[in-house]
Amino acid sequence: MSSTHRLRRTLATLAVAATAATLAAPAQAHHAQPPGPVHAGSEYGWGKAPVDYRFVGPLKHSQWRVKGPGAVRNQHGMLTLNTARRGTVSATQITKGHEVGRWEIRLRSRQYGHGHQNYRVLTELVPAGKRPEYCGANNIALEAYTPNKTMVSHYIRSRPDNRYIMRKGMGLRNDQWHTFAVEVTRKRISWFVDAHVVSTEKRKDALTGVPFAVRFTMQAEDGKRMNKARMQMDWLRYWTLRKPNDKSTQAPAPALGTYKDTCADRRR
Repeated sequence: MSSTHRLRRTLATLAVAATAATLAAPAQAHHAQPPGPVHAGSEYGWGKAPVDYRFVGPLKHSQWRVKGPGAVRNQHGMLTLNTARRGTVSATQITKGHEVGRWEIRLRSRQYGHGHQNYRVLTELVPAGKRPEYCGANNIALEAYTPNKTMVSHYIRSRPDNRYIMRKGMGLRNDQWHTFAVEVTRKRISWFVDAHVVSTEKRKDALTGVPFAVRFTMQAEDGKRMNKARMQMDWLRYWTLRKPNDKSTQAPAPALGTYKDTCADRRR
């Protein structure tokens, strides 16, 4: 047998072996992998969260106020907001709220189809209970983004019409896990993405002193046909400020602008 024939035979044997190994391997999930166990709470030494929502069993309506079309439920251990084809759907935490502290979520989202308007995936700290929201003028966003795009925003809004905003480029593919956190103190607000501090705001006009609750929202454009979508939270955690950070929270400040949708004393 010639050397050329022996080489061809060897290559064919290797190809068969590789194919067999591939067929024998277990099927892999087709969505992006989570960022792992590291998150801001563990990376910055916040300790065990005294409030830790794990979304197992029926949705507790004593804990969440649901508003809008679509479906909000616990699914496979995740709080899930499924949209309709029109309208905004949200789930707001029922709580007395906290003026300061640390909030972190583990989140993924998915968009179904194309051809219409895209939903915005939004997690905010909003005035708790029946406190006025002034059409969102006292809110802090952990994240605001459009699925399958490459830019996420974090912002503070404060009266009368201040908006402090930071934008960060990152992957936001379908079912790609990320962790988002915000730390609110009496002197500053810091944001964290996948366990890294990305922005810190110290200007006094940004610090409202409002007791906050968490609101998850799939935000539609008014009157528009939307591409159906969902957001899913694996967990939501809250920490006090009792433990100091293990690392510095120094980071670029967000840009100051104007919030144009503020309104009179009423709920959003």
